[in-house]
Amino acid sequence: MATRLSLSDHQTLSGNTHVMRTVGVTLAICALGSCSAKEVPLLPEEISGHCNYTNKFSSEPECRNYHGDWAADKILEDCADWNGTADIGTPCGDQSILGQCILEKDGLYIAVNNIGDNADNCGSTKRGCELFGGGVFAPAPICGGIESTGGGTGGLPTFLQPVRNCVDPKPGEPVGKSEGGKVCTWEMISGVTEEGRHFEDYASCDRVRTQRPYYKAGAAADNTRDDPRMKDPTYAKEQAWVQSQIRSAACVCCHNSQAPQGASNWYVDQPGNFVNGFFARGLAMGAGWIDTAGFGAYPPSENNGFSRSTPSNPTHTIFPTTDDARMRRFFEGELAARGKTRADFANEKYAAGPLDEQRFFRPTACTRGEGVRADGLVVWKGGNARYVYVLADSAASPTVPPNLDLPEGTLWRIDVPSDGKPVLSGTVKFGELPTGLTQKFPATGAAPGALQSGKQYYLYVLADLIQPVTRCLFTAP
Repeated sequence: MATRLSLSDHQTLSGNTHVMRTVGVTLAICALGSCSAKEVPLLPEEISGHCNYTNKFSSEPECRNYHGDWAADKILEDCADWNGTADIGTPCGDQSILGQCILEKDGLYIAVNNIGDNADNCGSTKRGCELFGGGVFAPAPICGGIESTGGGTGGLPTFLQPVRNCVDPKPGEPVGKSEGGKVCTWEMISGVTEEGRHFEDYASCDRVRTQRPYYKAGAAADNTRDDPRMKDPTYAKEQAWVQSQIRSAACVCCHNSQAPQGASNWYVDQPGNFVNGFFARGLAMGAGWIDTAGFGAYPPSENNGFSRSTPSNPTHTIFPTTDDARMRRFFEGELAARGKTRADFANEKYAAGPLDEQRFFRPTACTRGEGVRADGLVVWKGGNARYVYVLADSAASPTVPPNLDLPEGTLWRIDVPSDGKPVLSGTVKFGELPTGLTQKFPATGAAPGALQSGKQYYLYVLADLIQPVTRCLFTAP
């Protein structure tokens, strides 16, 4: 499977324009709108090997990842052409790069890491890739690509798992509703602080921005126009309530003019009526006309009384709210004011793009030896891992926390800490927790016993959240 998203996809993908971490991670920089005008090819998620070498033309160090089902002899042959050193089954290591040059060879793909940390070389590297190499250049942050906090894959920051932050209320604000008068807030894209408070006062937006790649994007046209509806007391009251609800939610981490690179699409502190910055599709998500359950949600009891769309309530609004019906009515009114009806979105059943594709993904049989071996070692293809799952063969594919990352049928899951080094295939034994890692499931107690011989199971391994490297069914030996 491979993924490609254009900037226009992202601008209309969700009501809050928080794009998901794409499956085709090496294209994520391009997908977020910083690439050349050339069409970016679809990259298979699998990496069959890599090659380190010095470019014979530029005399600069490079490392190329071989994407797709490359035969080992073809990797060795290509690498030998560059007088390089190849390694089968692993990707390039962590390096400071100017970007990646995406190439096609014999129907297969190569993503060349242009190693370096001097921004003065960005232009020449891009020209070398596209003019002389015939590829498409995907810039890293140093050359204008997506901002990265480091540690991630393909230019993305490492996904930071949510934490619950409990602090004293801000001076002048009432006591909190949690123990000791604290205000407790989940630092997660679906998290919300207490009603009437501002999320950024009580939680880290830096953590949230690792959970959906953040980037600046324009709002709908003429968004700051004078809106006569704001002079209607009834309308103004409802608009202010919606704005207050959203200010309490993690949406403000990117939909705010004070975000590090600027607002993503609409922004809650926009002059005039901030709702005018929405595209129609975002309004439809607010109205619950498009299923947004794939973005994940906390139950109201854990989220200061706020709810949003879930698999059991898919017609709820995308926006965390204390009054779902009221929130949906407001956005339905906005759609009516623009002459939109449900029929305009009849072909858009789900909103979360690759998140939904992954949620509904059904695996087929492993074909290259992936699975749990007789000695217990877990073997996968495609690169190193931060998350390793073994599930029942009937289990749904896991996606995002807090409610979609441990589907029913999960038997075992281990996580690498955000600052830890990803684990290699064949170095983990089923049911045994390696030093420095966390056993996410079972949350307590011993790991499950041996797998049942002859029974089929689902192996699911990720380079990072929403970045699977192996998803297939194996039979226990």
